[in-house]
Amino acid sequence: MRFTLEEIAGGLGDIGTIFPIILGVALVSDVNISHIFLFLAAWYIIAGLYYRLPIPIEPMKAIGAIVIAEGITGDVIAAAGITLGVLFFILGVIGGMERIRKWIPQSVIRGVQAGLALLLLRTSLGYIIDDLLFAVLSIAIILVFFVLANRTRLPDISALVVIAIGLAAGILTVGFPPFRLIPLPHLIVPTFADFISGAWTLALPQIPLTLANAILATSLLTIDLFGKEVKPDRLSRTIGLMNLVSTPFGGFPMCHGAGGMAAQYRFGARTGGANIAAGLFILAFALLFAPPEVLTLIPIGIFGGLLVFVGIELGKHSIKTDSYIVTGVIAVLTLAVGLTVAFIAGMALAYALQRWRPGTGRVPEE
Repeated sequence: MRFTLEEIAGGLGDIGTIFPIILGVALVSDVNISHIFLFLAAWYIIAGLYYRLPIPIEPMKAIGAIVIAEGITGDVIAAAGITLGVLFFILGVIGGMERIRKWIPQSVIRGVQAGLALLLLRTSLGYIIDDLLFAVLSIAIILVFFVLANRTRLPDISALVVIAIGLAAGILTVGFPPFRLIPLPHLIVPTFADFISGAWTLALPQIPLTLANAILATSLLTIDLFGKEVKPDRLSRTIGLMNLVSTPFGGFPMCHGAGGMAAQYRFGARTGGANIAAGLFILAFALLFAPPEVLTLIPIGIFGGLLVFVGIELGKHSIKTDSYIVTGVIAVLTLAVGLTVAFIAGMALAYALQRWRPGTGRVPEE
């Protein structure tokens, strides 16, 4: 466990993906953003202590994209998180990861990623049109940091810079809200209807993404980067636990992520100290956003600019498919009829093509 400048910089390596999703969810839903940050910070620290490696904690991207696009309520989000928590904890306990990964074709996972990217881009377009000035400013800043991060070891903290500019502009315009302590989290008890809606609308599209990216790809990457494997079932158990513990009290559904780990490693993270540093940093945002009015200070164009790059980040992975037909059909159907129906249709199409043309539809290895 180290706490060097490199570890701290690496701990912030995944912030650019995490913050736009959380802010976008809080903007359109009735969730408490300070509770989301609080539980995210806690699990970052716990994961750093438990794994002693920079294992990232991220909001579930499929759920985040759907909530941002459709404005789903906190009760349904909690129901989806509990459902996924039970599922992945049980799978981790019984050693089910290796068996399940053979069921979901690669092209379906890539299609889910492409569909999510299109949902986010469509949502971001509305924000950009409503506030073109701040949208263009945020996009320009993100591009500058992207170039600098690829040419130097400077961490890509563009999301933080953009959010800080947005907050400063809001404070100058309307003043800073009065300081308040974080309200104590309270137990959310979803109804049966919430569980049905959460499972169908949110959990089902998230499962293949969590299975492939958050568990299997993350496990493989620990071997590549650190020379030792974190077993898939172990990752599944922690995903299950953090959702079972957090989402009933207002936390957002969370998982690990290969992309986040790669980003943290790129900027210097090598031990669990990076996670602890990131957790303390995120905890500061839980305190900052305790007054819910803080969220309204940020110009809407800022969200639009941030979501553009989250959508692009998701979408660029979708081209690594073994069937552009399946991936494309899922992407188009996601915009037309929703991600759950698109996922089911894509599974049927992938298996039909696999029978007709053996050898397609494998689950990705990275």
